[in-house]
Amino acid sequence: MYGIRKRENQESPRGRDGFSLIEIMVVVIILAILAATIVPQFGGLTQEARVNSAKSHIATLDSAIERFYLSMDRYPTSSEGLKVLVEEPADAKGRWRGPFVKEVPDDPWGNPYQYRAPGQHGVKTYDLWSFGSDGAEGGEEGAADVTNWKQEKK
Repeated sequence: MYGIRKRENQESPRGRDGFSLIEIMVVVIILAILAATIVPQFGGLTQEARVNSAKSHIATLDSAIERFYLSMDRYPTSSEGLKVLVEEPADAKGRWRGPFVKEVPDDPWGNPYQYRAPGQHGVKTYDLWSFGSDGAEGGEEGAADVTNWKQEKK
């Protein structure tokens, strides 16, 4: 008597147990439209983050090169490159106070940083740069080189 009874006018209509194909397709289309408008905005942020990371690496390497200079009374030569920040050069004669960095990182695009002494740009006596996302000298906007000298805007 007190048990649960099914009401006589209550029916279980077929097809109401889940979502219809049309309802699912509408949701998928809405998600695709949202993704198409939002995702491209994050693409620019990724490139900007890589450029900022390259600038940070260059600043760290700049500092290490200056410490090398204080230790050795000279800047690394172009042939020695940045590896002398990690490994003692042959002419150290007990003056080398390194390593100045744990390791010389590659740029955020997976390419080695470029080093040249004597430098051809700015007031520094060496040039330190990354070729940027295109991996080639020059480039504009997102593919521009990241350098330790001030570049003129074109």
